[in-house]
Amino acid sequence: MKTYQIAGIGNAIVDVISTVEDRFLERMDIHKAIMQLIDRDRAATLFAAMQDRAQASGGSVANTLAGAGALGLRAAFVGRVNDDELGRFYAQDSDRVGAKFVNAPVAGGELPTSRSMIFVTPDGERSMNTYLGMSAELGPDDVDERVMSDSEIVFLEGYLFDKDKGKEAFLKAARACRSTGGTAGIALSDPFCVDRHRADFRKLVAEDMDYVIGNEQEWVSLYEANDLEDALAQATQDCNLIVCTRSGDPVWIIRDGVRVEIPVQTVTPVDATGAGDQFAAGFLFGLAMKCDMDTAGRMGCMAAAEVIGHIGARPKSDLRAAFREAGLLSD
Repeated sequence: MKTYQIAGIGNAIVDVISTVEDRFLERMDIHKAIMQLIDRDRAATLFAAMQDRAQASGGSVANTLAGAGALGLRAAFVGRVNDDELGRFYAQDSDRVGAKFVNAPVAGGELPTSRSMIFVTPDGERSMNTYLGMSAELGPDDVDERVMSDSEIVFLEGYLFDKDKGKEAFLKAARACRSTGGTAGIALSDPFCVDRHRADFRKLVAEDMDYVIGNEQEWVSLYEANDLEDALAQATQDCNLIVCTRSGDPVWIIRDGVRVEIPVQTVTPVDATGAGDQFAAGFLFGLAMKCDMDTAGRMGCMAAAEVIGHIGARPKSDLRAAFREAGLLSD
């Protein structure tokens, strides 16, 4: 038995969340409902303007790993933080939520720990202003091959593809995991990220990935396709397991050429933060438990529905119990 059922690599970002009115966004010149990268000075200004802040370890794959850990999987997270106040908080909080932080904070690093200021408006939309800081410097030296080879599933974050050393880290992790019979996959993360690195993404998907999770826009962008059907037809030639989330429409999962359609639950959103991350957590939990694709997809949809019903990017209720009640899990 491997030490970890799932390991992830991604941006280690402290999420700082505050509920605001739309006029606050206008006053602070914050673009609504998107993720915007900001510099260090802008980060300091927005942080100072936030009231009633909630703070948690975050980042897309980190949120997924926290969800998987809460479901009972043995989870490990690889990220890069400074040995500063936020970095030490991040490492401790990651351990606390069940995703062992396997990299020690970096002493003497020039860049501070990354943080994302998330402003949630009454309609549930989140406006994210992210200062990447040290997390964007993650590279192959941060990846312990022993951790990856001792993991059943590895999950990678597409955002880190913006630097060559992030790509090198991904390849090192995926190949170490697969060398011992594990499964490696990636979240495409963002259509603009895909646009910037299309050739490298396609090479990675075709040669080193066992599964890929993306939304409609990301798949169409990856293959420069005319429509989603065209994109997925190309994707299934490159990878055996394809997952496509489609906002409020059913999720499509294609494994070995067989498609299943997963209905989504209609939920009034309180905070959309982390919906995709928790879909991945539920789906990968199902994958780790050797569930069929319909069951794994339903687990993903239930996890996504749970997290958009409250403030914060991570589940607050016992999803494993909910899976049992829904007949998706027998233990």
